Amino acid sequence: MGIGVSGWRLARTVSRAGQLGVVSGTGLETIVVRRLQDGDEGGHLRRAMTHFPVPGVASEVLAKFFVEGGLLAGTPYRLLPLLRLPLDLARQRMSMLAAFVEVWLAKEGHDGVVGMNLLTKVQLANLPLLYGAMLAGVDFILMGAGIPREIPGVLDALAAHRPATLKLEIEGEAPAGLELLRFDPADHLGAAPESLTRPRFLPIVASHSLATVLAKKATGQVDGFVIEGPTAGGHNAPPRTEVPRNDRGEPVYGPRDEVDLAKMRELGLPFWLAGGAGHPDRLREALAHGAAGIQVGTLFAFSDESGMAPAIKRSVLAAVARDEVDVFTDAEASPTGYPFKIVKWPADPAQGVERERVCDLGYLRVAYVTPEGRVGFRCASEPEDLFVWKGGAAEETAGRRCLCNTLVATVGHPQVRADGAVEPPLVTSGDDLKILGGFLAGRDHYSTLDVLAWLTGGVPVA
Repeated sequence: MGIGVSGWRLARTVSRAGQLGVVSGTGLETIVVRRLQDGDEGGHLRRAMTHFPVPGVASEVLAKFFVEGGLLAGTPYRLLPLLRLPLDLARQRMSMLAAFVEVWLAKEGHDGVVGMNLLTKVQLANLPLLYGAMLAGVDFILMGAGIPREIPGVLDALAAHRPATLKLEIEGEAPAGLELLRFDPADHLGAAPESLTRPRFLPIVASHSLATVLAKKATGQVDGFVIEGPTAGGHNAPPRTEVPRNDRGEPVYGPRDEVDLAKMRELGLPFWLAGGAGHPDRLREALAHGAAGIQVGTLFAFSDESGMAPAIKRSVLAAVARDEVDVFTDAEASPTGYPFKIVKWPADPAQGVERERVCDLGYLRVAYVTPEGRVGFRCASEPEDLFVWKGGAAEETAGRRCLCNTLVATVGHPQVRADGAVEPPLVTSGDDLKILGGFLAGRDHYSTLDVLAWLTGGVPVA
C-alpha cells in the first residue's frame, strides 16, 4: 500500500468494520511533516499529538513544521534531515511521533484491531517507529521486504521498555561496533511506565521455506504469516529461478515461486494469502486451503478513503473503465534491485517528465563501508556520479527511479524544486487493477465499505 496510501482513514474504516486495518509506516515521518505544512485540515494530526506521552516533542514539531492554512502554491516543503547512523534523539522522536499519530488516529473511537506495515529493508527508523506505534496501542506489526528474524525479540524488549537492537545490513565488512542499530526507550520516557501490550507479529513472505525459518529461528514469537505472490503491487520478491524475461521485459515467475500451502499448514500458525487475492472467489479458495483470510491492497488503494491523491485515483479509475490501464513489472525501476510494479495509463501526469536525480529523502539508501572504515549510505537512484564516487557500480544506476519522492507525490505531497519543477507521481498496483472494471460496474468511485461488502458477502469470516 506504499507510502501514505494506506493511511489512518482507510485503516480506521476497515478496522471499524471488523477486519484488520493496516497503516503504512514507511516514510511516515515525511508524510506527517508535509501534512502539517499543508495546514493539517481538520486538525486531526494536532489532536492526536496532544496525546503523545513524550513531553515537548509535539510542540517542537508544530513550531517547526505547522503552517496555518498551508503553504502557498509553489512553495517547497521543509525537509527532515536524512536518516543517519547513529540516529539522533530528535529524529528518533520524530519517527516515534509520526507512528504514534497514525496509529492513534486509526484506533480513535472504536475497539477494532489496527496494524502497521514496515519494510525490513528500510532499517534506520524502524526501531523508533515500532515503539511509537506501540505507545499508541498497535495490535499487529507486519513486515516484509527482507528477513525480519530479529523483530519478534525487538517487540518483546520494547513492550517492557527495554533497549532494543537490530543488526544493520551493510555492503562489505562492517567495522566493529557500527553494525548495530540501537534504541533505548529510557532516552525518551525516563522512568519506565507500565509495560505495553506486545503486538502480534506477521512476517510477509514469498516462500514456505522462509516461513519455516522464521517460525523456528526468529528471536521471539511469530504469530502468523502473510504469503504474498508476485501479482501483488509495489515490490515483488525476485523470481527464484533465473529465466529469460517475457517479451515486455518483465521478470517471469514459475513453479518454484509458488508457495506450498500444505507445508504452511504444517507450521500450525495462521496465514493470509495476498497478491491477486481481492475477489470473493479468492477469499473462498483461501479459506478452503486453510488460510485465515486474505490481504487486499489494490481494491483499497483506489477507494475513497485511501491516501492516494483524489485526482490520480479518478484518472486511473476512468482508464480502468475504458480498459486503458496496464500494470508493468519493472525489473530496473527500484534502487533496491527488486521488481516493482508500475501503473501505466494514457493520462499519467508523469509521462514524458524528465526528473533530475535528487536523493533528499533517502529511505532506500543502502549502507556501505567507506575507505576510511566508516559507514556511508548510497542509492542507485541518486546522481550517477555521486553513486559511483561512493563505490557503486555505474551499471546499477540504469533505469532507476526515485521511489521515495515519486510515491510521496502520489499521495498529494509533491516537492517543488528550485527551478519550479514539481516531483512527478508514480502509481503502483497489483495486477488485479486490470480487471477492476467488473467491480466498478459503471461507478467512477467507491468506498472502503463497498469493497468489504463485496469481498465478504456470503462468506463467513472469523
